Amino acid sequence: MVRILNTDVDGNKNIILGLQSVKGVGSRVARIVAKRTGIPTDEIFGNLSEEQTTEIENVLNSYIEFAPAWAINRQCDIETGEDMHLYGQNLELTNKDDINRLKMIKCYRGRRHEQGQKVRGQRTRSNGRTGLTMGVSRTKNQPGSK
Repeated sequence: MVRILNTDVDGNKNIILGLQSVKGVGSRVARIVAKRTGIPTDEIFGNLSEEQTTEIENVLNSYIEFAPAWAINRQCDIETGEDMHLYGQNLELTNKDDINRLKMIKCYRGRRHEQGQKVRGQRTRSNGRTGLTMGVSRTKNQPGSK
């Protein structure tokens, strides 16, 4: 187990799959980080030295400086107006805050989130019926009937 950005990464995985276990790092970001640090993509995470893991963390923390704007997961933040790339718990908290803000201003998307409905215009009549199955129930016989 290797710690990267407050996340436990499996030491048996290669560097690409290991970095993808960090929330906010996908395959594209993992490949960019591997190329930036000069570590081969087939290198096993458990075989990395301490300097290499700190270098990976430094590149991830400075990802915003060299990444194109379309490859960043938080463009033009609502409060600050700057571009950010968030990882782990920060990403989850900001997504939750965004949803709470939508609920608070009572816009259409916020109301759909409150009701647990689909938000992005999907159909709801036939699909998305989770947790509703009851199965077949047999009616009880009334006393005095055949």
